Amino acid sequence: MNAIPDPVTGLLPAGIAGQYGMSPAFRGTQLFRWIYRGAQSFSQMSDLPALERERLSALYPTLYDTSVADTLSSPDGSTKLKIRLSDGSAIESVLLSDSQGRLTACLSTQVGCPMACAFCKTGTLGLLRDLKTHEIMEQFLHLQALRGRLSNVVFMGMGEPLLNLAAVRSAIAILTHPDGPGLSNRKITISTCGIVPGILDLAHNGPHVRLAVSITSADNTVRDSLMPVNKQWNLASLKDTLVTYQAASGDRITLEAAIMGGRNAGAQAARDMASWIGSLKTQVNVIPWNPVDGLPFKEPSRQEVDSFENELERLGITTVRRARRGRQVGGACGQLGDTLEAYTLPDED
Repeated sequence: MNAIPDPVTGLLPAGIAGQYGMSPAFRGTQLFRWIYRGAQSFSQMSDLPALERERLSALYPTLYDTSVADTLSSPDGSTKLKIRLSDGSAIESVLLSDSQGRLTACLSTQVGCPMACAFCKTGTLGLLRDLKTHEIMEQFLHLQALRGRLSNVVFMGMGEPLLNLAAVRSAIAILTHPDGPGLSNRKITISTCGIVPGILDLAHNGPHVRLAVSITSADNTVRDSLMPVNKQWNLASLKDTLVTYQAASGDRITLEAAIMGGRNAGAQAARDMASWIGSLKTQVNVIPWNPVDGLPFKEPSRQEVDSFENELERLGITTVRRARRGRQVGGACGQLGDTLEAYTLPDED
């Protein structure tokens, strides 16, 4: 082989066989299965011929391109990993568990984030680069090694998934492959701050996984101040896009509302949101803001959150109050990035 192949953790079986010069082609499927059984090296793949294992081990001494730099465990059962990438940069990923024993991998899609949402720690870091498919999948594998089989995946970590949609699509193809993790599309969620072209791309080209949209406020002035994306694609544009997406997918859309004390809480904010939702089939996840050092917001009072949630429900909107898992280790919504340094972006010409 003349060219260095892509890391094996970012490939489907046919890609493994082709790029790694494996013959017959079913050897790629065997290797693929071993990766998602948790193999840490080629030498452990006992149903591959010994000479093939030796060849691969000699050419590629390490199976993974990334490593776990730090592990932070929370009393609520959540675990946050700081993962070091081959270029020296780092990301964070979180394993979440719930009362029913479900294990969810919260995966990052970019090193940092360009969207600069005012209430989010990751938004203060800037963007270094997109993650490659294998860097997304190795997060899943590192998290799987902690607790075994994972039941759900949410692309809600660092970065904006719809700005790295090609790699996210490739990762979903691996996650849903029957010889790999074998997850159904219903067990995978993409969360976006409202990238209209990306949502339309998903609508027309799939995959139709679960879609979650960070809405935060249905008042354009308030949303402008909290989410710069609203200045490019405002609430009217976003609503039209979600109507198109729902018509194509038939799925209910989750709206995420991070509630900050004195900013976007209370009954009037709920009435604005219900009016904006209109006939969309939605569920609103109400997320009391998780504190982040250095950001000029405060946690909402119980009364503010109750008022917002109760008014939505009175108006016929399904709501769920998000459990605030991972807060003790900076792994809850909006907190990712506290173990990382801000990225210095190159000067523009």
